[in-house]
Parts: sequence; C-alpha cells; structure tokens
Amino acid sequence: MKNRILLSLSALVVVALMFTGCQKLPQVEIDNANLAIEGAKTVQADVYAAESFNAMQDTLNAAMANIEVAKSKLFKNYKPAKAQLISVVALSESCKAQAEAKKVELKAQIDATLAEVNTLLTSNKDLLAIAPKGKGGSTVMMAIKAELATIEAGVAETQGLVATTNLFTVAEKANALKSSAASINEELNTVLAKYKK
Repeated sequence: MKNRILLSLSALVVVALMFTGCQKLPQVEIDNANLAIEGAKTVQADVYAAESFNAMQDTLNAAMANIEVAKSKLFKNYKPAKAQLISVVALSESCKAQAEAKKVELKAQIDATLAEVNTLLTSNKDLLAIAPKGKGGSTVMMAIKAELATIEAGVAETQGLVATTNLFTVAEKANALKSSAASINEELNTVLAKYKK
C-alpha cells in the first residue's frame, strides 16, 4: 500500500515536471515582438510617438529579462514573458497609429505656417511698394527685398523637405520663416505709420 502511494506520488511528480519543467522557449512570440518593434521603427514611431515606442521597448526588455530568469530555474515558466511579448505586438499597432497621426498633425501645422508666411510675404511686398524711399531708404528697401527673397526661397525649400526630413525640424524651419516675415511686416508697418504722421 505504501509502495503504491509512493509510486503514485512519484508518477505525479514526473508528470508535473514534464508539464512545467519542459516548457518551450516562446521563440515565435519573441520573433513577433522583434518584428513589431522593427515595424514601428519603419514608420518612425521612435521619433513621432517616442513615449509609446519607449514603453513598447521597455515591455520587450522586461519580457526578455523574465525569459532569462525562467531559463535559470528548474521549473521553467514562460507564461508571464509570453504575455508581455504578445502585448508588445498589440502596443506596436497603437504606436504606429500615433506616429502616423503625429505626422499628419505636423504636416498640417507646417502647411498652415507656410500659408501664413506666404500671406505675410504678399503683405510685405505690398507695403514695400508704398514705403517711403527718402534719404537712405532705397538701401534699406533693397535689403528688405533681399530678405523677402531669402524667405521665399526658404518656403520653397521647406515645402521640399516635408517628404524627406524629420517633420519637427521642418516645423521649426517654417516657424523661423514666419518669425522673419512677421518681423519685416512689423518694421514696414512702423515705418509707414511714422510716414503717414
């Protein structure tokens, strides 16, 4: 009787060892998580959705750490790591969507800023045409014309950069152009206000 109980217990232990100790490394999930990270990088999620991308990367790193810990144990349990790896794949989709949305937002912002710059350029040219050209005025007007030409060239260059460059950089360039055009506009309005008096 005692032998039967011991035999049954040892059989249960062997079965338990087979089911828990022989868990396979979740290689498919690891590969899928790595592909998800690479897919997110291809849409530049690391740039345009950096916070979400970093959270996704941290989850992958934690899963890999859990796998290493599980490897060192007699009874390997990869379930927590497997769940984390699956969540990395799920997070990648929302991360990619956030990156695409941020790109659309930045492009719209850049377009709006460049439209404002073009409006300011038109206004500046109109003001320049009616500005006084007294003593030394023609030299100043020539300098302003040169600045306006530089701004126009900058607008054309900025529009070309939208497809090839980091949109945060392009937005900064568009804002700098707007600031320059607004400064010239303010200067011309001040001169005309003094001239009218």
